[in-house]
Amino acid sequence: MIVVRRVRPGEGDSYRQVRLAALAESPAAFASTYARESSLTAQDWSERARASAEGWQRAAFFAVDDGDIVGLVGGYRPKPASDVIELVSMWTHPSTRRTGVGRLLVEAVIEWARAGQAQEVQLWVTRANTAAQVFYRAVGFTETGEYQPLPSDPCRDESRMTFAL
Repeated sequence: MIVVRRVRPGEGDSYRQVRLAALAESPAAFASTYARESSLTAQDWSERARASAEGWQRAAFFAVDDGDIVGLVGGYRPKPASDVIELVSMWTHPSTRRTGVGRLLVEAVIEWARAGQAQEVQLWVTRANTAAQVFYRAVGFTETGEYQPLPSDPCRDESRMTFAL
């Protein structure tokens, strides 16, 4: 059974492993790169886990299947008092795709955002990633019409999507 739970303060190494797996498996889906994030120190990852484990500024969630982390998603407020949450780092292991794990991860961010009094969840999705666009529409996101170059590969672009809470 898949359990989605918030990252815990001491899970920097697990956070690093799953994030690097995501970047290696689906590099065109993310604004960051494997090279950039693999250069972060153990202390950096420890701080990410600690900062994502509690509070309303940022959160990260793992999907766990029988002790194995099979998915990751994050959310953060771009400004401390913002009523908008940015959904980021969404990834599921290829073996769990189209099984509902992605939906559970997105719902975790949405529920965290609601509990933290946010009004909207937004995200950027690579325009060439049709499967992700279809998925986000299916869970209730809509396109805003905004586009920008993908930070990790400016030859690609990404589309803004939003979900009103």
